Amino acid sequence: MNEFMLIFRHQDGKAVASPEQIQIWMKQTMDWIGGIAAQNKFSGGNGLPFDDARVVWPNDVVTNGPFGEIKETIGGYIIVKADSVDEAVAFAKGCPVLQGDGNSVEVRKIARGDGLH
Repeated sequence: MNEFMLIFRHQDGKAVASPEQIQIWMKQTMDWIGGIAAQNKFSGGNGLPFDDARVVWPNDVVTNGPFGEIKETIGGYIIVKADSVDEAVAFAKGCPVLQGDGNSVEVRKIARGDGLH
């Protein structure tokens, strides 16, 4: 069985939402992750807050924030166990992040000492 990282991309950078909406999204996300964990396919994950972030560039240049030159922000990730990329994609399709316009979930296989294939 392989592990895949599901990377949550938010098109609008910092999402502006009410505390109530954030609570709804958090519950949806915890329920979604709980469904994956119930199948013994959840390996871990973290949210990535927007504060205390820096981007390090060549020549000792450091800029504030995770934004760089992109129009999206990585809001977090989880790692799932799956027999194939298609199974990992099936997990990603249920992610509440996809409710936001322009948001996406990137699915990437994790190389564990077996090269980059």
